[in-house]
Amino acid sequence: MTAEGMEQWDLTSKISPYLDRHMMFPLLEFVDGLIKEGKIGYSSKDVAAARLALLTPTHMVDYAIDIHKSLEGGAVPKEMEEKKATTLKTLEELENGCKALHELNSNADEKSKLLAAGKWNVPALGGHKITPQVVESYRQHAKFKFECGDYKGSRDMLEVYISLFAKAPKASNSAEDDELLKYANSSKSSQNKEKEETGDPNIYYLTTINDSILQTLWGKLACEILVEDWEAASVAVDAVKASIESMVSSNQISPLKALSQRTWLLHWALFVYWNNSAKGGLEQLVELFHTERYKQAITTNAPHLSRYLTAAVLLCKRRLTKKAAGSSSSSDARRVMKNLINVMQDCEHTDPIVEFVNCLCVKFDFESAQTKLAECENVLAADFFLCQQTALFMEEARVFVFENYCRIHNKIDLSALGTKLAMNQDEAERWIVDLIRNADLDAKIDSEEGCVVMGGSVQSVYEQVMERTRDLNVRSATLTQNLNTVLNEARKEKEKKEKAAREQD
Repeated sequence: MTAEGMEQWDLTSKISPYLDRHMMFPLLEFVDGLIKEGKIGYSSKDVAAARLALLTPTHMVDYAIDIHKSLEGGAVPKEMEEKKATTLKTLEELENGCKALHELNSNADEKSKLLAAGKWNVPALGGHKITPQVVESYRQHAKFKFECGDYKGSRDMLEVYISLFAKAPKASNSAEDDELLKYANSSKSSQNKEKEETGDPNIYYLTTINDSILQTLWGKLACEILVEDWEAASVAVDAVKASIESMVSSNQISPLKALSQRTWLLHWALFVYWNNSAKGGLEQLVELFHTERYKQAITTNAPHLSRYLTAAVLLCKRRLTKKAAGSSSSSDARRVMKNLINVMQDCEHTDPIVEFVNCLCVKFDFESAQTKLAECENVLAADFFLCQQTALFMEEARVFVFENYCRIHNKIDLSALGTKLAMNQDEAERWIVDLIRNADLDAKIDSEEGCVVMGGSVQSVYEQVMERTRDLNVRSATLTQNLNTVLNEARKEKEKKEKAAREQD
């Protein structure tokens, strides 16, 4: 596949509308690297111009000056120097506007006392000259730092800001343990009251969620991604996800806006889960993408994300099978693959990675699957999120081909298989023995006849029932919500018509 041919598989233009502009810089740097290696037929000047256009609305003036010099050369434009001076002045003004909160947060002893007394919140800090206006100025300062490219500083400030609206359970110590023992038989009502006073643990123990808090959580997620703290970013993804659903349930955002928010979260999650793949990130990605509401976002707004779902499923499929090896069921791996095929059929997107699975699992065309697999290697190497997984993907894909080939054949000739794998018969036999053991295939090798003999595997009735009814509650809830939405819209339309009729009378 030529460098020019790779452009048709580049998803940068489809992903970029759903990313913060600061997240685009790593993607553009990656594309620039592909250009230098001759892997893609773009122009380095066009990429630099795009980077400069992205920088213009931000306050990353020094970075913009460097890009301008590389493009135009010569002296720095006067407006850039003026913008730099204005940025420094604004930064100082914002810092002075929330100086009281900065100083209090820096005083570790005083902050600890306030936290212990339950007074680390906006209403209780009025006596320390920290008004709601100061707190809002603190948030604006954190946002301005983010626009300047100080992601770590912004992240730290947002953590403080969020803590002012949170109510976490008190940390236990020996004295408190004695108190717990003393009041072990306290009434159930008091326990319920304590639960009510504690915030949501899935959203940093925040007690309320509104549009301003949601935007702050998006900002924290962006910071975690840009400082590459993937464990914290994974927690931030869950917090944003829970906040969106909380606002939907309380009718603070419309279903259409919620769909848009979920689409954005799917794209941001690519950074988190693909960079945290060694610690279960891919399993988390598959779980998120297969959630009914997020599946709707993929099929409606972002069918191109089916590439990443397909790659994630192939990479974690054997891990799911191994987890199920200790039990009598391996339905999880089958369910994941079945869900993937359903998503693929609902998405109007195609590329070699998606086509590979389609040829293998839907068409059962092994020759075409091998052709698509050869194309996959180039597509993977030129994808920002998948490039680090190229070798592993190719190995897992070959194993997947072999597994499917084995499941529809009773006997496979070792010499013929060895020829396809570029191995002699002995090497092929050893490779297949290891593969059968690791893939948990019901098969054995007949050395006398020089072939692999496959056993039969039948899904039990119990597994079939569990697989078919697993998502029944979710689907029922979704249908109920959609029905309520339709009824509410019909009711509003009826009221409008009645009001219009009364006005005419």
